[in-house]
Amino acid sequence: MTDVVVIGGGQAGLAAGYFLRRTGLEFVILDDHTHPGGAWQHGWQSLRLFSPAGYSPLPGWPMPAQKGESFPTAGHVMDYLTRYEHRYDLPVHRPVHVSNVYQDRGQLFVDTDTGTLETTAVISATGTWQRPYVPAYPGCEDFTGRQLHTVEYDSPEEFTDQRVVIVGGGNSAAQIVSEVSTVAQTLWVTQRRPRFMPDDVDGRVLFDVATAREAARRAGRDHDGVSGLGDIVMVPPVRAARDRGDLNASPMFERLTSAGVSWADGSEYSCDVIIWCTGFKPHLNHLNGLELTWENGHPVTVGTRSIDVPGLHLLGYGDWTGFASATIIGAARTAKSVVADVNEYVRSTQAQ
Repeated sequence: MTDVVVIGGGQAGLAAGYFLRRTGLEFVILDDHTHPGGAWQHGWQSLRLFSPAGYSPLPGWPMPAQKGESFPTAGHVMDYLTRYEHRYDLPVHRPVHVSNVYQDRGQLFVDTDTGTLETTAVISATGTWQRPYVPAYPGCEDFTGRQLHTVEYDSPEEFTDQRVVIVGGGNSAAQIVSEVSTVAQTLWVTQRRPRFMPDDVDGRVLFDVATAREAARRAGRDHDGVSGLGDIVMVPPVRAARDRGDLNASPMFERLTSAGVSWADGSEYSCDVIIWCTGFKPHLNHLNGLELTWENGHPVTVGTRSIDVPGLHLLGYGDWTGFASATIIGAARTAKSVVADVNEYVRSTQAQ
């Protein structure tokens, strides 16, 4: 039995742990990875943050900068999360797999592969990396080449001298195009024409704009937010690909064929590989036992709190759980209000 169970030991779970430490509540953080670092330990080799280290802090301890590194690598972020966890002596238990959360007479129960925990509150912070999304397109089963999602991409070298189709209009697709196009013949396809942000826009600007949009929303004013700047941040590799002419997107194909892809006008493109950079869905299978109300692909919340289970909060999945909460600094800021709400709820429940 414990006061709070945090499910997920990545950036959002650690941010929640920092603030829970200050409440005096008893809590545990359950993580199904064998090592610290959250989803960052699964990113491709060259993956980088969009922001300098100084603009990517968890609460209490800013991410240390590394000499000669403008934008931190995935390895840098993993090292930071590992050191952060130890710095604050956070009670992370791993590897622990959570299979189900259910409710009985006002208490929550968390089933794991090491036993069941009884708790008053649960903060779900499992992210999205474990639920890659690939759209269903006609002919997917006919294609005889290789198909993979962003989560399976590691480095461009394995595609040397191949013909590669890269699908998606976001940052991941642009970064992968910028790499693979140096060793392979690439075709980039998108649902709509890509919108590139100005070269001087990075994560610092994005968070400031997102903050301004949230303030405008609360004041009842319109604000375009980050979408008003574009879809793709021009990090150095992407700028380099643009400058050498490798960032030319084609319209989305209509179907897959045995040899490649084809469009409605009858044109075709043969390829060896299709890389789907088509995003993720929230990883929330462990909440199925609560029979939550869902809308737009996720449980309905007021802020981060479930409308169905007062002791349940969802943290770090995207803007619907706090603006920019899928980023390191966004998760940190949202975690503070989440834990304040959880602390009040637990104290009031225990006083009854």
